[in-house]
Amino acid sequence: MEGGRLPLEESLAAYRRGSELLTHCQQQLSNAEAQIQVLENGALRAFEPTGGEAK
Repeated sequence: MEGGRLPLEESLAAYRRGSELLTHCQQQLSNAEAQIQVLENGALRAFEPTGGEAK
């Protein structure tokens, strides 16, 4: 897109698709994090992400 090789409509469509993919991937990651359990000192506990989240 930045190179100006796509017409405006195609660039907008590519941007929308990228935005949709970003939303989908973020949801998939959120779902996976909710399902992960961590073994800590012999006991399973729910996964809790620590910082570094991109929002």
